[in-house]
Amino acid sequence: MERRNFLGMGAGILGAAGLAACGGGSDTPPTAAAEVPKELLDAATALKGSTMGLLSQKLYSTAANDALDASIRKFAQATGTTVENSLVQADAGDVVAKIHAEVEGGVARDMAFMTDSRFVAQFHALGDLEDVTEVVTALTAAYGEPCAEAKNFCVFDGRWFAIPYHFIGIGSFLRKDWMLESGITPKDVYSWEELRDVCLAISDPGRRRYGWGMMINRSGDGNGMIEALINAYGGAIASNDGRKVTFDSPETVQAVTFLGDLYTNPRYQPMLPPGVDSWTDTSNNENWLAGVLGYTRNSFSVYADSKTKKNPVYANTHVFSDCVGPATDKSLLLGQSQGFVVFKGARNGQLARLLAQYLITAPALVGVAKEAPGLAMPAWEKVWDADPFFAGGDPAFPMLRTMSQQPLPLRTRNGLSFPQKASAGQQAVVAAYVMTDMMQQVVQGAAPAQAVKDAHAKMVQIFTQQGLPQ
Repeated sequence: MERRNFLGMGAGILGAAGLAACGGGSDTPPTAAAEVPKELLDAATALKGSTMGLLSQKLYSTAANDALDASIRKFAQATGTTVENSLVQADAGDVVAKIHAEVEGGVARDMAFMTDSRFVAQFHALGDLEDVTEVVTALTAAYGEPCAEAKNFCVFDGRWFAIPYHFIGIGSFLRKDWMLESGITPKDVYSWEELRDVCLAISDPGRRRYGWGMMINRSGDGNGMIEALINAYGGAIASNDGRKVTFDSPETVQAVTFLGDLYTNPRYQPMLPPGVDSWTDTSNNENWLAGVLGYTRNSFSVYADSKTKKNPVYANTHVFSDCVGPATDKSLLLGQSQGFVVFKGARNGQLARLLAQYLITAPALVGVAKEAPGLAMPAWEKVWDADPFFAGGDPAFPMLRTMSQQPLPLRTRNGLSFPQKASAGQQAVVAAYVMTDMMQQVVQGAAPAQAVKDAHAKMVQIFTQQGLPQ
């Protein structure tokens, strides 16, 4: 395939924990050069000796972060360049503001990868991103279509502002051994009400078995669960075009009433783990791996950990998609993808674009995927077929491939379409934890309808601040 040289404009150095400088030189191992496609090596010839900065979203597996560094090192050695890679914890609520300030100050890294559905629209609305359509067009010609979810969250006015990197599996996990002991046969589709009742049935506090392993505190997992449940009931933060706040609806109130009852009704207390009201974003992972939870909903980080660390929980895990609700015939789960964004002012945008094109390939990705199975899967159709690990490395992988390539949008009976149009307002609402704060208000005694009304008002303010007046 013919590649074009892409010109970049500048890069600063963003201080972050976990800096790894990967340099090249005359001692380049032959295997390193062999794994970088020749067209990328040719395009990088004029860049030998140059340096760029990459900001990586921290994966929940240290070994996966190390595997990414190894792939970056191979690229740097093969091209005779230096790539300075730093990790960032994207769940910090101020990550967009911090990076935006660095872009404006001319000290941002050249490129970053972050979750498309959570960040790209916000950076685009702030004017922080360069157009990378030419890169995506070239990659599509070589590797087929990118994952369906990315097409919604990375494209604005027909132009790409992020390069799909890898697909993140998200799933629901049940302890199938506890279910079988209780006479319950695992299945692939549950309503939220059915799941609640299963979690209660398999709970046994005397044996440290707690069925419901989810929190409603400020956390990415809490946000995701609350929004997924509301969507399944037919509610949504915004209209399908992403511009108008529609949160305060009978469907949303019904969903919030259901979830609030789960956390406040004495009937369900036996299935709630002690201390769940103070859990952080890693608590459900830790408790699942400790073998005390019957259900959790998570990215595949928790599944990857159980497999790579040979935790006995892995063999007893039943994986299924999100639950259905009154407004849905099937799960609305899309998964997520990470995308590379090149920041305005990048001093070595050309090298950044070449690195992105290398890191999406099977030789560069498979090491990361083996250390984070299900959490770092191909974002490109033909990459799935380029290494046998992606096809047969785990029984859950076919489900993830189907999820990544399923026809979109997914629709509810009352006219919602998912994914909705990428919206800086919606992403900012999620980052501000408006929904988790709403659920805390309900747990503390507020009527669900009033809590929803209050949350809606906060969302209107946030959308207006993001340039979407209501």
